[in-house]
Amino acid sequence: MKHWPAYLQKQRSEYLQPSLPEQFMADMAVVIPCYDEYELNFTLTDLTRCDPPETNTMVVVVINSTVKSNKEAVDQNRKTYREVQQFSQTFSTDRLLFVPVIVENLPKKHGGVGLARKIGMDLAVDYFHKTGNPKGILVSLDADCGVSENYLRDIYRAFQDKKVCCSIHNFRHRVQNNDEILEKAIREYEGYLRYFEKALKFTGFPYYYHTIGSAFAVTADAYVRAGGMGRQQGGEDFYFLQKIFPMGKVAVLDDVFVYPMARFSERVPFGTGPALQKIIAEPDGRIKVYAMDAFVALKEFFDRIALFFEQPENEVEAQITQLHPSLHEFIRRNRMKADIMDCKANCASIVSFRKRFFHHFNAFFIIKYLNFAHQGYFNPETLDTCNNNYSTYIGN
Repeated sequence: MKHWPAYLQKQRSEYLQPSLPEQFMADMAVVIPCYDEYELNFTLTDLTRCDPPETNTMVVVVINSTVKSNKEAVDQNRKTYREVQQFSQTFSTDRLLFVPVIVENLPKKHGGVGLARKIGMDLAVDYFHKTGNPKGILVSLDADCGVSENYLRDIYRAFQDKKVCCSIHNFRHRVQNNDEILEKAIREYEGYLRYFEKALKFTGFPYYYHTIGSAFAVTADAYVRAGGMGRQQGGEDFYFLQKIFPMGKVAVLDDVFVYPMARFSERVPFGTGPALQKIIAEPDGRIKVYAMDAFVALKEFFDRIALFFEQPENEVEAQITQLHPSLHEFIRRNRMKADIMDCKANCASIVSFRKRFFHHFNAFFIIKYLNFAHQGYFNPETLDTCNNNYSTYIGN
């Protein structure tokens, strides 16, 4: 914990007030950002129904608004704060404590779900530091999200084997009012997320796990070492987890479920809400995704890691020229051969080379390459086509 004070000192002190109650000794903190939310009671009630873990748990609800939030949202937030206070008085136990935190007038530039999640997690880090708990666990959840009964218990157990992070593999969005159009769109989007994960895994990329804000947990120590949560107004979970995954063991929880709400949203620039709008705008209501052939090209690149480590620079260049034209051109344009040579110059073993290689050729590289490759080399395809092609490549 020796590096925690330096991290906490860098954070804005007004966001670390008031402190979380130190008299309640917890090993796990569930952080829930909440803005103008009407579904929160559903989420909190689901947490009370969870099988109790072998520890105490604190649920921190960060009710937030910005300088640009309208009066209706601010009023709803204040109502929510009072409701969570009442909920806490009614449903908190000696093992489970609900703590509302209200933060208003956040700056327009950074205000949003990323900063709210960060505030809650920073408060939890401060709490674990003050209570002398180096093994504290931060759990990320959303304010419209149901959970399975084993949620708290299995997350806690996952960290008893020196894991730095756990990823909840199962998610299924809820749809209100039997909205058939929304139901079809969200199942398409979920299908894309699952296809993207398995296609990444197929390439040999080691950090293929889902990056969903309501479906991960991390040790407080790893959180601090990663520099904390970003303040992005969307995608903060993706950016943050790319720093966490390379740190050590990641537990994938196959038997735990989260149930977010499927709904349109203009609060974030990308993610579920904008994706649903894009899918519904398609004439056939079908999502178009990265072609499986593009992932095959990535696999051919990643399969050459040992050759890159063993061969001199001219042979590295020769290996790059043998890649799919889209990947060869992308590497050339971005002068990424230098990154491979950096790995060679600074690594004495294939293990260290591989780790450094995926520091350069990370998830951001993959996304940029896929977008580039689908501007002239591959065409986006339907999810059914891509899943069929995936099955063909893995021999099923």
